Order: sequence, then C-alpha cells, then structure tokens
Amino acid sequence: MEQRIEGKYTYRGIWQLAYPILISLFMEQMIGMTDTAFLGRVGEIELGASAIAGVYYMVIFIVGFGFSLGAQIIIGRRNGEGQYSGTGKIFWHGLYFLLGFAAMMIVLSETLSPWLMSKIVSSEHILDAALTYVRWRVLGLFFAWTTAMFRAFYIGTMQTKTLTLNSIVMVLSNVVFNWILIFGNLGFPALGIAGAAIGSTLAEFVSLIFFLVYTATKTDTRKFGLDRPARFEMKELKGIFNISIWTMVENFLSVSTWFIFFLFVEHLGERSLAVSNIVRNVSGLIWVVLMAFSSTCSTLVSNMIGSGEEDRVTGLVWRVMKMAYAIISTIIVIFALFPKQVIGIFTDMPEIIDATVPAMLVMASSYLINTGGNICFNASIGTGNTRTVFVLESIALIVYVCYCTLVCTIIKADIAICWTAEHVYALAMLILCGLYLRSGRWKGKKI
Repeated sequence: MEQRIEGKYTYRGIWQLAYPILISLFMEQMIGMTDTAFLGRVGEIELGASAIAGVYYMVIFIVGFGFSLGAQIIIGRRNGEGQYSGTGKIFWHGLYFLLGFAAMMIVLSETLSPWLMSKIVSSEHILDAALTYVRWRVLGLFFAWTTAMFRAFYIGTMQTKTLTLNSIVMVLSNVVFNWILIFGNLGFPALGIAGAAIGSTLAEFVSLIFFLVYTATKTDTRKFGLDRPARFEMKELKGIFNISIWTMVENFLSVSTWFIFFLFVEHLGERSLAVSNIVRNVSGLIWVVLMAFSSTCSTLVSNMIGSGEEDRVTGLVWRVMKMAYAIISTIIVIFALFPKQVIGIFTDMPEIIDATVPAMLVMASSYLINTGGNICFNASIGTGNTRTVFVLESIALIVYVCYCTLVCTIIKADIAICWTAEHVYALAMLILCGLYLRSGRWKGKKI
C-alpha cells in the first residue's frame, strides 16, 4: 500500500492521476460547449438565455456536488488509512442523501424558479427561454448527483482512469441528443433550447448507466464495500456532514456570485450577455486543466495525510502547481495567437466574434493568477479543514462581488473590463489560501 501511494507523489504519479481527470472534465465541459455551439447557430436570444439558465442550474447542481466533494475528502482519508470498506460506507450514505435532496430540489425549482427568475432577468425573451431550459434540466439531478458520488469514490480511491471512459460515453451521447433535438433531425421536432436541456439530461442518464455497469463488472466491490447497500446510520451521515456542509455552502456561494456576475452583465444588454456566455465556455477549456490538477492535489493531500505524511504536503502542492502552469500557460499563448478561431467554435456571427475577442483575452490572462490560487484552495480542502477554507473563500467572494458591483453596475464598464473581476478573485484566493497552507494550522485535523 505504501509503495503504491508513494509513487503517486512524483511528477509521473501526479500526471497518471491527473490526466484521466483532465480528459473526463474536458469531455464533461463539452456538454456545455455543445449546447453553446449549437444554440449559437439558433439565435442570439437562445445563446444569451443558455448563459443565464446554465449558471442558474449550476447553482442548484453545485450544492449537491459540494456534498460529494466533502465525501471525496473522507473517502481519500479512509483509502490512505487502508480502511477500504469504509470508503463504500461513505459512498452509500452520500448516495442516500443526494437522492432525497434531488427530489426536494426538483420540486422547489418547479415551484420557485418562475417567480425568482422573473425578478432578476429584465428581458422577457431571455426569461421565457431560460425557464424552458431550467424546467427540463433539473430533472437530471437524480442522474447528475448519483454520478457525482461515483466520481467522488473513484477519485478518492485514486482509480481515476474510470472517469475517462465514462466522460467519453456521456459527451458523445450529448452531441447526438442535441443534434437530434435542437435542430429536429431524424424526424424529431426542432425543440431549440428545450432540446439542449433534454439532450444534456439524457446524456447524464447514459453516464449513470455506464457507472453502474462498470462498477458491477470491473471494480472489486467486496473490497470497497460496494457489493451491497450499507445499512443507514445517522451517525455516519452526520460525520460526512461535518465536512461536507462547508463544501456545500462554499460551492453554492461561489457559483451564486458567478450567477450574480451574469445578472449584472445581462443588464448591460443582450449582446454583452451573449459575449460573456462564449467567454464562459472558452474559459472552460482552461478550467478543465486547472481542475484536473486541483482535484488531483486535493485527493493526494487527503491520502497523504491519511498515511501520516503531513510534512510532505507543501512539496506536493508545489509539484502540482508547476505542472499545471506549464500546460495552462501554453493554452493561454494559443488563445492569444488565434482568438477568432477559438471563438468561432461557439458562434458563426462575425459581430459577436469581434466583440468577444477583448473579453476572452482578459479572461485568459486571469488564469496566470488563478492557477496558483485554485490549487492552493483545493489543497486546503484536502486537509479536511473545510470550515476554515469556507471562511477564506467567503472573504474572497465578498471582494469579488464588491468589484463586480463597481465595474458592472456603477461604472458600467465595457464587458472586457468587467471580466477583470476574475483577476481580483484569483488574487484574493492565492493570498488567503497560500498563507493558510504555509501556516501549518491545518495539521492534526481528524476526520
């Protein structure tokens, strides 16, 4: 066991864990990119509405995903301790909670979304289209949150290659479903933005089927306690909540402020919103690389602490950061050299392409700061001190919202200037989480 984990701390070991996550995240990101690319050829209203609706859905999804992240930290710690059957117990209790939570959130969304979005979206056309998307998209929460728990298990136990196969299946399904349902191919009616939402939901269902079959046939279910459902124990669920409640709230606040940013932009006009939706999707091409290394760092830190090697955490974080910067810097250079070609992936409207170039370049440059900040943030989460990390990010988010309010609503700056908010947030996270890791106050945390 010690030799197996030891090899994961080298540059080669880090890459072996990170690249399957990278591929899976890229494939999953292509679901949103596919929606945008297809809707970018339907109309400007649909393109803008998918930005609002997509982030609105993400605010809901990320709460449950935050719970799975907390479970992932505990699974990683148990795996590092050699308590393999304990990883399965965490998985089952997380699944029990998320299935009930999905049912509750679907009912709440159907009841409250029309009222809530009517209060915050000024364009009637965008409002109608966004509500149509959300109504169909939230039905996939049952599938999305179940696959999130499978993802937490496989990352926490360092079996990340599974994610690559799953994501390929999911994105191919999404492309096919979107092509059929958005444009009305193969005899189906053209559903437009509703087709994008239905297609993504069906793709998540296919993803879940893959995980179920793969786990049953390729995973040592008896070793990890997955061969039969665990008996429900409130004490076990409370233990997960002690860690997960802070990642749930943190994720909710983080994406909510992202949603606030898009609401500010929506009030600047439909063109600014369409531009920001494209920038958001282009950002995803860099984000997947960053999150692959960040997730790898988080689970390695958790496993490392579980095996009693706290003093090696700082060195691990530096190695992960160097590898992430090497790849991300290259991508930024490519974006700077070929901005219109990159934007052309998402729309064929020349006036929107021209308007998007400055904002995209501003966004890309923010990753020169965000890479270090995000890796330090996820390393801090991996220590298990999720309450402290929540406080640190809350401070950064307050700074972010204040800056967004200044440039978007008071100054009403050009959309490219508005995107400098990403630099402000990233710098705050780098300083706060970097100082926290350096302080060593996370050592000795028991979960």
